Amino acid sequence: MTSYDVVVVGAGITGASTAYHLKKRGVARVLLVDREGAAAGGTGKSAAIMRQHYSNPLLVRLTKSSIGMLAALPQEIGKSGGYVRAGYFFVLNEEMMAGAKANVAMQRGVGVDTRFLDSGEIDSLCPWLNRDGVAAVIHEPDGGYADPVQSTEAYVHGFSALGGEFREKAPVRALLRSGDRITGVAFDAEEVGAGSVVNAAGPWAGPLAASAGIELSMRTVREQDTIWEARSGRPVPVGSVSNGVDAIYLRTLSERRFVIGRGFPKEYHDVDPYNYKLTADDSFIADVQSRMERRFPPLAGARLVSAYAALYDVALDWYPYVGARAGLDGYFDASGGSGHGFKIGPAIGRELADWIVDGRTNTDFARLSYDRVAEGALFIQAYGGNRG
Repeated sequence: MTSYDVVVVGAGITGASTAYHLKKRGVARVLLVDREGAAAGGTGKSAAIMRQHYSNPLLVRLTKSSIGMLAALPQEIGKSGGYVRAGYFFVLNEEMMAGAKANVAMQRGVGVDTRFLDSGEIDSLCPWLNRDGVAAVIHEPDGGYADPVQSTEAYVHGFSALGGEFREKAPVRALLRSGDRITGVAFDAEEVGAGSVVNAAGPWAGPLAASAGIELSMRTVREQDTIWEARSGRPVPVGSVSNGVDAIYLRTLSERRFVIGRGFPKEYHDVDPYNYKLTADDSFIADVQSRMERRFPPLAGARLVSAYAALYDVALDWYPYVGARAGLDGYFDASGGSGHGFKIGPAIGRELADWIVDGRTNTDFARLSYDRVAEGALFIQAYGGNRG
């Protein structure tokens, strides 16, 4: 049987970053596999908004690190991840103010450049905004967006350049288990051994874990997005916007094209990750258009370019499952992105690689382990903000 030090299942942003950083740490034989190809799952259809506005210091730290990592890709790997420092805006109503003030204070305390804009700055920086019902706007200059496919492919390129092996069109059918140890993975025509296996299969992580009798409480839900092209002649948003007032998010694709989707709170619909509707619903498109035109008047009359659906892998508490588990050797989770996955994927990959190599991690990152489910130590979000 062919054997590897580590097999990483899933070449989304988290899996690709993990594999790259394992090789960077000097792990000799690392195999990265995907049922389709790099960023072929949820990562490739991510809105890829880069923001640091979270209520938990751990997620703030991870998103801050990820932004720096994506910005450094051209120098580190020689490939751009398409990160654009175009700024991030969070539009709030009055009910969100108390939580937002606490969040901004916490974020500034850990080094995030973020603040409330005054009225004149809103007029200057957000001339596209209808301010009816808007209590405040928060701005992050370092926020913006990235290209999710380009970022993932950059990590795969770096991984391969360091001697890693990448297999596309190679669905893993099962994890191999012997007692309390995961020993490898099974493909259609062969089995391979592994010192450790990383389950970064995203929406397909649940069935993969179940193949070895591993519990993984996670929902797979259908997430829809739309792409619009604005008419010329009026100022339009630049960068990324979380509109908490109307529960939509927006990010720039090009000068006058935008990805726009629904933010939290919204309904989530569980689906079979192997069989779900790939196109967006007409009712969803109409709903997004109505909210978009109300809050961003220059987008009234915008042309719908496309609309599509992808998948979210959602953890019980909306925080990813990452790391080792008590009583089970050779297995590491890296799933449950819950809509945050792309923003934190690069940093999670780096810290998970360190955990695998060193056999330990820091206390705050260890809290992401699936062990928290059995321990009753789920994360509690005091202020949800916008999960787009």
